[in-house]
Amino acid sequence: MSSDKPLKAFPTFGSDEEAERFVDTADLSEYDFSDFRPASFEFARKDTQINMRVPEALLEAVKSRAKERGLPFTRYIRLLMEEDIAPRQLDFPRREQT
Repeated sequence: MSSDKPLKAFPTFGSDEEAERFVDTADLSEYDFSDFRPASFEFARKDTQINMRVPEALLEAVKSRAKERGLPFTRYIRLLMEEDIAPRQLDFPRREQT
């Protein structure tokens, strides 16, 4: 690819099959990936549920911070717990970054 040629915006897809066809045929070096972020994949089974009461202001702050990060607030809460606990426990199932 020529360095003076502008990069193309990465398209959006309606299905996984559509995305797979694109990746199979496109020259990905022509596309701008600068806005991409690492994706997390969870492999640990979620088999326990919790219920807790918190001040409304705290919950709204958590929801706001989760929205800034583009996450559902429940996933953000779980992420905070994992970030605090996982580094201290070697056998704790960690998120895989790709």
